[in-house]
Amino acid sequence: MHHDAPLIATIVAGLVAAFIAGTVAHRLKISPIAGYLLAGAFVGPSMPGFAADPEIASQLAEIGVILLMFGVGLHFSLRDLLSVKKIAVPGALIQIVVATLFGMALAWALGWRAGQGLVFGLALSVASTVVLVRALQVHNLVQTDQGRIAVGWLVVEDLVMVLALVLLPSVAAILSGTSANAGAAAASAVTTTLMKVAGFIALMLLVGRRAMPAILHWVADTGSRELFRLAVLAIALGVAFGAALVFDVSFALGAFFAGMILGETQLSRLATEEILPFRDAFSVLFFVSAGMLFDPAVILNQPIALLATLAIILVGKSAAAYAIVRSFGYRDQTAITISASLAQIGEFSFILAGLGVSAGLLPPQGRDLILAAAIISIFLNPLLFSFVTRQGVRPLRHAGPAEGSSEEPAPEQGPPPGHVIIVGYGRVGRFIAATLGASGYALSIVEDSREAVQAAQAEGLRAVQGNATEASILTRAGITGASTLLIAIPEGFEAAIIAKRARAMNPDLRIIARAHSEAEVDHLKAMGADAIVLAEKAAAAKMAALVSEAESEDVDGLAHLVES
Repeated sequence: MHHDAPLIATIVAGLVAAFIAGTVAHRLKISPIAGYLLAGAFVGPSMPGFAADPEIASQLAEIGVILLMFGVGLHFSLRDLLSVKKIAVPGALIQIVVATLFGMALAWALGWRAGQGLVFGLALSVASTVVLVRALQVHNLVQTDQGRIAVGWLVVEDLVMVLALVLLPSVAAILSGTSANAGAAAASAVTTTLMKVAGFIALMLLVGRRAMPAILHWVADTGSRELFRLAVLAIALGVAFGAALVFDVSFALGAFFAGMILGETQLSRLATEEILPFRDAFSVLFFVSAGMLFDPAVILNQPIALLATLAIILVGKSAAAYAIVRSFGYRDQTAITISASLAQIGEFSFILAGLGVSAGLLPPQGRDLILAAAIISIFLNPLLFSFVTRQGVRPLRHAGPAEGSSEEPAPEQGPPPGHVIIVGYGRVGRFIAATLGASGYALSIVEDSREAVQAAQAEGLRAVQGNATEASILTRAGITGASTLLIAIPEGFEAAIIAKRARAMNPDLRIIARAHSEAEVDHLKAMGADAIVLAEKAAAAKMAALVSEAESEDVDGLAHLVES
């Protein structure tokens, strides 16, 4: 057997090292992302011993970026994106300019040329897609107004960076004086890029909006879950790759629009469930690949320059974002959340640094500073975000401008004692809510889909948006005063985590969950569930009962009973 398999070696080394380091980080109660970055450093070329292939790792990381942004798009809509354009577009542009000027000032202090400072500053101005979205997901902020502003801000940054990458060769020619027509070439490149981006968006809205949902519904009608999962992956990866190949937009932007189009269909939740394991695995490889770029020698050789670079990312850029958001009339809470989410740099910074060095627009010293600062900022960002949330920042359903009032909204009224909490407001959850509501039970719904939360609220139900595995979400749902917890989601592993956490928060709580296998039943019981409804057994019992009831009736009567 041939053992020279760098792709397999890189995947195995990255995932095994990430699992070990991530487990240690979890035990130490710090972000697993820190463990993934350290894992990448240990298997990277800067450390002795086995070294994974950084080039292969970076390509695997791109898959993680694609799946992550596709997942974000599934929870977004064009209306969501347009609703934050008044803050996201000018905010992102102003913040990019401010951070770039900071970077140029540091470059000037280091004795670099103006063009080198421009590339250096641009690389420091753009936040990492993966880090920003993961931070929002961990703190259940993706579907709040803060999350929508941050994602809209990210989309604008991506578009600006696409233009920057297109313009870099022309800028290099202008600065070096090797092309008399470099200015015209730059203008032509900008026009062409804008036309391509517009063409891609138009194609997605006019053709993709009809074709992709139709394909997904057709596959769903086949009844094959395997084909459905494959269709979701094919759409996410295919649209992202096609967008980059044909329209020269980033993988992340292409995947985001594909997810946003599919997010408007009824199959968006199922698509999210199917893509989740792949997204998590490949996003871990993103952090591992980032860690592989870290060279500890930079800390010893350029400590002052590295500290100044970090200050621009963590302080200068964040302060600019905070001031921008506040100047638009948004509350302090929203400004702090967005500034914390942007206090890092990532994948576009790596690309800009590499292209800048190859074009002669950035010295190798600048690339080393960018890479080291990116790794450290990614390491510190989850800690910063956690600190911000501990200081009292909480997700708001409405985080918009204060409209002349500096007062915070009134606190949310809690549910009555002895109420019933339903986790999941899909088909099963809605049926349970309708049945119990008709019997006079006080209900509280927990659901991570904004559309489902709005549907529950339209029915007059108290609904909390977020992931029920988070203690803060259970607290908002009133777990300590509840009498019963009904876990109606189909994911057995996630349900077990919810059951364990809820039992620890309310020992007297009665927990009822659904399962799809005997293994899930055993696991849920071990995690604290009092009763488990096994779907297959419940269906079999009901069907047998229907046959028994229809023994004295004719065939038409039996058909009527089954249909009812």
